[in-house]
Amino acid sequence: MKIYKLLFFAVLLSIFSCETKEEKKDTTAISESATTENFFEFGVWTTANAKKSNEEYAQEFEKYKSVGIDEVLINTGTDPELLKRITPIANEKGLKVHAWIMAMNRPGDTIALKNPEWYAVSREGKSCFDTRPYVSYYQWLCPTREASRNHVLGLVEGLAKVDGIESVHLDYIRFSDIFLPIGLLPKYDLVQDEELPEFDFCYCDVCVSEFEKIHHKDLRDIKNTDIDMEWKQFRLNAVRKVVNDAYNIVHKYNKNLTAAVFPYPEMADHMVRQRWDKWTINEVYPMIYHGFYNEEVDWIGFATKQGVEDVKDKGIGINTGIYMPDFKSVEEFKQAIVLAKENGAKGITFFDGPAIKPEYLKAIKETKESLK
Repeated sequence: MKIYKLLFFAVLLSIFSCETKEEKKDTTAISESATTENFFEFGVWTTANAKKSNEEYAQEFEKYKSVGIDEVLINTGTDPELLKRITPIANEKGLKVHAWIMAMNRPGDTIALKNPEWYAVSREGKSCFDTRPYVSYYQWLCPTREASRNHVLGLVEGLAKVDGIESVHLDYIRFSDIFLPIGLLPKYDLVQDEELPEFDFCYCDVCVSEFEKIHHKDLRDIKNTDIDMEWKQFRLNAVRKVVNDAYNIVHKYNKNLTAAVFPYPEMADHMVRQRWDKWTINEVYPMIYHGFYNEEVDWIGFATKQGVEDVKDKGIGINTGIYMPDFKSVEEFKQAIVLAKENGAKGITFFDGPAIKPEYLKAIKETKESLK
């Protein structure tokens, strides 16, 4: 009889112990909404303008909320004061706010521009400080160099301190494109069937030195750096470290960390040295802009599922991002929303909010109601 009682209490203790361990887990690493069934969030990216009045913002946010938008990802140009002004207006309308920041690409950053050594250097030896790849606003900082990293992380912290926001939302958290989306190549009159030196980053003195310390190889002596896996991993790790440090910073202020990323991890790895399934982050917003890749609407479902599968055991929420000009009809647009949900996304986000035409706003409302 005593044996049975001992077994009974042992089982109880085991159950209690398991429950206690579960309760003690750091649940901040898992987005609560990512685990909420039957709730599909709608969001928009939008860029703020300090000249807009509070009344104008109230009207914009009311427009979004009235059709079922749940959250706004706002680019304030990394201005915490503007974010402080706008956030309560959005919150009052029932919208969640994410502080959208251009991270490693810092166009027009007055502090960075005073420090030319902070900028990423191509395999050709040219710096993004004065030689911009593809477009003039591509002004990439090196994620390895301590000063440039700390500058970006300081900007992240400034936004994280703002009351009322849900997350700091990292954009351009990667290297410059080693490969452009295929649909954009004609615009730049480019053929990219190999890694071209003018688009391959970063070969600054710090990156070269830090890589040599770890792997005992001088990058300048490697003829085919595009097939050197240690060099590729070094850069993936450099970006991951920025993300993981940002995660720790924002969580000090009880905020989440989110990011706009390339469509799915393997693709992001190949195109921009971004392996987001390896990051410590709450949620990601893959930019599944099918028109950029000359794909059909159903590709949105494919890419969403790929990302969902890659992070399914990591508690990272997936919010499918779509690009409004890519859609030829309202019907295609509605199909994209359904495809995102059916393939495991917890939400969908539109780029960008102000550009959404009335018929598409109506479609958002109708589709959201149909998904309830």
